[in-house]
Amino acid sequence: MKAAVLMRHGKAPYAVQVSEVRDPDVGPKDVLVRVRAAGVNPLDTMIARKEVALLVGYRTPLIMGNELAGEVEAVGAEVTRVRVGQRVMCRMPLDGIGAFAEYAAVDQDALAPIPDAYGFEEAATLSLTALTAMQALDLLEGAGEGDTVFISGGTGSLGATAIPLAAARGLQVITSGNARHEQRVRRLGAARFIDYRTQDYADVLHDVDFVIDSLGGDEMRRQLGIMRSGGTLVSLRGGPNGEFARRAGYGPLKRALFTLAGAGADRAAARRGQRYRFVFVHADGEQLDRAATILAGQNVPAQVGPTLPLAQVSEALARVDAGGAVGKIVLVP
Repeated sequence: MKAAVLMRHGKAPYAVQVSEVRDPDVGPKDVLVRVRAAGVNPLDTMIARKEVALLVGYRTPLIMGNELAGEVEAVGAEVTRVRVGQRVMCRMPLDGIGAFAEYAAVDQDALAPIPDAYGFEEAATLSLTALTAMQALDLLEGAGEGDTVFISGGTGSLGATAIPLAAARGLQVITSGNARHEQRVRRLGAARFIDYRTQDYADVLHDVDFVIDSLGGDEMRRQLGIMRSGGTLVSLRGGPNGEFARRAGYGPLKRALFTLAGAGADRAAARRGQRYRFVFVHADGEQLDRAATILAGQNVPAQVGPTLPLAQVSEALARVDAGGAVGKIVLVP
């Protein structure tokens, strides 16, 4: 089969080439998926630059790609959750990525059925952001109907899933961005929108119950300042801490390392009587199924951007790094 293979880690332009490789082995609990579309994400270029090595130690040569949509071609002897011919989607397991290929072997527990409302290219853009949103929302300890949550970067691909999924839980969603996106994010379920060109969210927001941070760095610290005592900030970019290491099941060495690395964020939150949490999205087919069902039921459109053939994987990765694309870039093997 053809696959996009990262030959070595390094900076852009990335050492990735489309090559003929052996078809994947299918274990007893694995599903062979004929990949029809694969989403291209910043995570893919982060992996290429070896920026997530402490979280997952990927070795080269590596078939790239973290999320896919396709059809079940064959199933292992112990597979019970899907059937041959079924349309499926997934965020691939952390230790077994490889979506940029004609075929992928995926643990059955990572897969979710594609709702009828979405085609392959649409479904290929949903898994990573929908699961990120669900896993971040699950970390908002004590969140209930009517509570407020500020979602930074809510006009991007994360907001397209996080806003409706948060609203479905009864949360009052606040986000910020360019005013040209206001009506779109309000249709997704945002209760309040802040135009960053005319207002600074840090000046106008106070005592927010929860925050989902997609920016990290100094912006994460500023977001702690808008949150009430007792609130929880969940960050996608702030970096792992000891609590994350325990939750993810890392061994003693990485627990100690992440406890040290995340101490600054933990202290900054603790000084305000708040909690800091970090999320690095992992595969979960049942959770993805719930998210996709909610999104399809609310007629939430998938954010499909430029669609390119697998042979143009280098261009796709360069476009991700450049930013500015409307919607998520999709590769079609």
